[in-house]
Amino acid sequence: MAKPLDDIKIPVKIELQIFEDIFRDSMRSKVPLLNRITHFLTKHKGKQVRPLMVLLSARALGDISPKTYRAASLVELLHTATLVHDDVVDDALERRGFFSVFALWKKKAAVLIGDYLLSKGLLLAVENKDYNILETVSNAVRLMSEGELMQIEKTRKLDITEPEYFDIIERKTASLIASACKAGAESVTEDEEEIEALYQYGHWIGIGFQMKDDLFDYGNNKIGKPTGNDIQEKKITLPLLHALKQVDTREKRKILRLLKKRKKKKSQVNYIIQCVLDNGGIEYTEKIMYECLDKAKNALSVIKDNPAKSSLEQLADFVGSRKL
Repeated sequence: MAKPLDDIKIPVKIELQIFEDIFRDSMRSKVPLLNRITHFLTKHKGKQVRPLMVLLSARALGDISPKTYRAASLVELLHTATLVHDDVVDDALERRGFFSVFALWKKKAAVLIGDYLLSKGLLLAVENKDYNILETVSNAVRLMSEGELMQIEKTRKLDITEPEYFDIIERKTASLIASACKAGAESVTEDEEEIEALYQYGHWIGIGFQMKDDLFDYGNNKIGKPTGNDIQEKKITLPLLHALKQVDTREKRKILRLLKKRKKKKSQVNYIIQCVLDNGGIEYTEKIMYECLDKAKNALSVIKDNPAKSSLEQLADFVGSRKL
């Protein structure tokens, strides 16, 4: 049974509290509106899994340093910026159960606050000459943008293949998680084998993380009520991809016709969900997801045993069992 996140945080519990203060300071501005928006963002922060990964990766290899806190801040600044921009792109009025920045301050302010956070992250690295970490995280942002654009293209054509699906999620999700782990490692060591091990850990856990998100759209007894959001947005993810391989040509055409509809009735969304459930899409995706999470844990084999390494292994189990 996977441990709760609070238990996983124990090896870096104090450091996470220190990070929160540093992160708040890194967003401060002399512009009152900016401060109101950044205060809102920190007040409604998520689980902060990426900073946790930075700190655990560093602690698994050595002593956490000021460079580690800067790496965690850079990762979280860029991640927050991408979330704010994503809400603009998606016209999303909610984020984590609260109004989004886009909903409260409208499009122009949301775009500008995202740009501001990106610039603060870049300046934080440049001013402290953390060029290796800046390169690591900037490359992840490039990959994330490529992945999102690839997904937009495939959503229009509805012709995605399984290798293309993995290519997209490696870029749009796994790249930043992998860079968080690599940045943490780079903050405390120059050992290339250890740095690569943490990068591979983040890469595989990032793929598993996105596959778990994709499973939420379809639901089952373990996951809960299906949402159908990806279906409404015409996104073909692995559960549906697998189901489409199992059905005959006539059924496949019917599913694709339903997906192409701009506005789908609830009954049509449920029809697609049922097709996935009936044709093993959930089981197939869970199988591949757990294989990826096992690869994440195996990547840590070159690291000496210690509490932080154990927490990283437990984090992989948490990703596979999370409920939201």
